[in-house]
Parts: sequence; C-alpha cells; structure tokens
Amino acid sequence: MTGRVLTERQLGAQLAALGVEPGGILLVHASLRAVGPVRGGGRAVLRAVREALGPDGTVVVPAFTARNSDTSSGYRERVRGLGAAGRAAVRAAMPPFDADTMPCDAGLGVLPEIVRTSPGAVRSAHPQTSFAALGPHAEKVVSGHRPDCHLGEDSPLARMYDLRARILLLGAGFGSCTAFHLGEYRVSGPPRRTYRCVVADGGVRRWREYEDVALDDGDFGALGEDLERYGGGAVRTGRVGAAGCRLVGVAEAVDFARLWFARNRSRTPVAAECR
Repeated sequence: MTGRVLTERQLGAQLAALGVEPGGILLVHASLRAVGPVRGGGRAVLRAVREALGPDGTVVVPAFTARNSDTSSGYRERVRGLGAAGRAAVRAAMPPFDADTMPCDAGLGVLPEIVRTSPGAVRSAHPQTSFAALGPHAEKVVSGHRPDCHLGEDSPLARMYDLRARILLLGAGFGSCTAFHLGEYRVSGPPRRTYRCVVADGGVRRWREYEDVALDDGDFGALGEDLERYGGGAVRTGRVGAAGCRLVGVAEAVDFARLWFARNRSRTPVAAECR
C-alpha cells in the first residue's frame, strides 16, 4: 500500500478489522510516517480512530514533556562538557510545565499534539508524564494524576487498567508501549530515584523534586516480543495503511510485564529517555 493515499473511511475499516471496537478506551502510540500518506494528514487519522471507537469511545495519548527536567537524559546530553555557569544557563532557559499550553515532546510523534489541541481534550496534571484524552471517559482517565507518580497507581495508566482499556500500536513498536511501565510499579520493591523538573505554579516558576520508581524502557522491545509469543493470543496484529499494528489490552500487557520483570530484570535500572 506504499504510495497510495488513504482515506479516513479506509483507515476506519482497517482499524475495525484489527479489532478496535465502538465504546472502548484506546491508548494510542502512533507513527504516522509508517501508516503512509493519508488524505487530511494526522487529523484525518485521529478522526478515523474516533470513528472506529464511535461516540462512546475515548482516545488517549501520552503527552509527555522532558525539556523541563534537569534529571532527564536529554538534559545530561545538552550540558555534556559545560561548566557550572553553562549548566545554570540551560536550567534557567527551561520552559516551566503548564498543562494548558506546553506542547508534547516532539519525539512522541505528531498524533499526541493533535489530540492535546483538539476541542474538548483534557490533559492530566503530571509535569513530565501527562496524558491527553478525548471522548466521554476522558476526565475519568486523566483525573487524579499525582505529581509525584509518573506512571503508577495514581496515574492514568492505572485508571485505564481498571477500565479495561486497550493499547493500539499504530506503526509503533513495543519499545514505546507506555503501559509496560505500570508493571514496573507492581513488582516487589521496585528501585526508586529522584526526579526534578520546573513548573509554572500560579504564574511563578518553581522547581519541584520528588522520588518515584526508576523507569526503564530499555528492554520493552524484548518484553513485547515475549508478550506476542507467549501471551496466549493477547496481541492482535494487522495492518493499517502501510503500518504493521498491534492491539492488546492494558491489563493483559501490564500483568504480563509484571511477571516478566520479576523473572528477567536485574536491580540496575536505566532511566527512560522521556523523563
């Protein structure tokens, strides 16, 4: 299908064939480049997803922001070789997080920012790992995201687990499957670390420091391969446009990840790029 310009209707039919059902809650990780050319671009892709979900369905995307943090790997790369004054200048220039205005990280792809800026969309309050949602269950999904809990029990991932949401990897690999992080919180005694970021607090720029689980997405690709191979058919596969796609329940992915981490991981985490 490479080179063929797709329509919303065609995408919607392919999503339905993959197993996207009306009324569901769908956490989407997407590479629109992998899907191929679509008439109407990224907004047409979002409309196709929402059409497949129907009026009672809700779409959710990660709306992460790392450029306001001095504990992220991106910051460490930017200040490599700089002295104290140079590091201080980089920190001073960091934009503070504001849930209403701060764009999603570009590395997440095009779709999250399209969702975030759509009329009626809502965003969770975490200053580094927020989620944006659109649809009748959006508020239920994003509310109560504690600022000291990236992706654990007080995050939208836990709400989606309880609500039996599903994950759509639309041309994206398991390496970007955010839901696996909830499994990290659910192992016994997960390693923890300190995080720090700058936020807009009542119009005042403030630094916030907190401790949370040390997130590590470095082995998500291998985890996903095992989920697909040994997960008892939990993963559905198909194509949407030119993109290979996977559809899996949040609960199934998290439960498998929790057991997989307990069996396969050492206690030495590697901080995820998006933090």
